[in-house]
Amino acid sequence: MTTFEGFGPKVQKWFSGLEADNSKAYFSANRDFFEEWVRGQMDALLSELSETFGGEVKMFRQNRDIRFSPDKSPYKTNTYGILYGSDLAAQGLYASISARGLVAGSGYHVMARDQLDRFREAVAEDGPGAELGNLTARAEKAGLELWGESLATAPRGYPKDHRRIELLRRKNLTLGATLKFGRGIGRAEGLGFVTETWRAAAPVTGWLDEYVGSTTMPADRRPSRR
Repeated sequence: MTTFEGFGPKVQKWFSGLEADNSKAYFSANRDFFEEWVRGQMDALLSELSETFGGEVKMFRQNRDIRFSPDKSPYKTNTYGILYGSDLAAQGLYASISARGLVAGSGYHVMARDQLDRFREAVAEDGPGAELGNLTARAEKAGLELWGESLATAPRGYPKDHRRIELLRRKNLTLGATLKFGRGIGRAEGLGFVTETWRAAAPVTGWLDEYVGSTTMPADRRPSRR
């Protein structure tokens, strides 16, 4: 296994270059650097952390799926992967590197219809719903951000004045933090940041695992993870 050494200033420069020239010509000319110092180091980071948290590393493609997008830029401007099936969060522990820095997080990025139904039912109940409200508040106080999309209004069947309407309106729930680049992100700094962020998010992801869990819908009826 390649040792995680960190993300130096040249990594930030590589991503800035890709943002300025998102073309096959730029990517091909700089592919060797990408494979070793960007994708290779992200893979090494996740692989090393898998020894602590368990789970299987999955790295995602750099190419964008442009079939249904008006944006035809061929490449993503971040490189990311997930630890699936870890002891901390069964649905995945996420890490990403871009020109802006290192992002770590977890949660339920995409919820199928049955998951969303279970999520809203639990949020609406006083016991589990109040618990999630407290857990998300503590996570934000610890410096984590709540991410994800929300409906413009209350979901069907729920009152607009529900005390946890902000949670009920959510279509997904993820949370995490960003470590800005500065002059680079060293080995110890990177490993420590991702570890601390994942652990700070764990109470919320644990709630999601308990009350929502995996979808039981057929694969062809699930929302896309593009």
